[in-house]
Amino acid sequence: MSARQPTDISDLAAQFATLCSARQTILPKRLVEPGPDAEQLLQLLSAAGKAPDHGQILPWRFILVPKETRGLLADSFAKALLARDADALPHQVEQAREKAYRSPLLMLVVIDGLRGDPAIDLLERMVSAGCAIQNVLLMATAQGYGSALTSGKALKDGGLRQMFGLAGHDHAICFISVGTVQSSKPGRTRPSPSDFVSRLTLDHGVVQGMQANLSDAP
Repeated sequence: MSARQPTDISDLAAQFATLCSARQTILPKRLVEPGPDAEQLLQLLSAAGKAPDHGQILPWRFILVPKETRGLLADSFAKALLARDADALPHQVEQAREKAYRSPLLMLVVIDGLRGDPAIDLLERMVSAGCAIQNVLLMATAQGYGSALTSGKALKDGGLRQMFGLAGHDHAICFISVGTVQSSKPGRTRPSPSDFVSRLTLDHGVVQGMQANLSDAP
């Protein structure tokens, strides 16, 4: 295979920058059919598999929630709410149930806290999962779909955890929703590097923000 030419690298970087800028969170209630087909779903999951993974331990997994099981999830959401708040009103319980039916594609992200070498810190495994999630979101954007991450107190509920077959060392991180964008709001202004970059100096101090001269970066 021939080596990639510098111009190709530049084009690829520009395409990636455009893709990152295009990605935004679309609330699941604004994600409608059609969702990804079987081939596109395989692309999404294959993208997740390209995430950094120290030791190739695969500490995370995705659990698909197909349409025929959304009723089970709806019941679980309702029970989780009532377990937290026995006085929840009927319309609040129905709102909890309705969340299970949003977006054509729904997946739960789980991290196994014990999988692989115990010397590999849980935080590192969480970073790997985050990279896998971001790969899915970017691929969904490239496919023309909207996407979102959602979590909430229900992920700690014993009944929901049992339904998904989670053990005590499993961490339910979030749901990923993907579908066609029905409506969206203008994208938020994203932070610039000067908002989150600092530099370690020779006197062991840290220069913050705009004082960190990015043009001198190694």
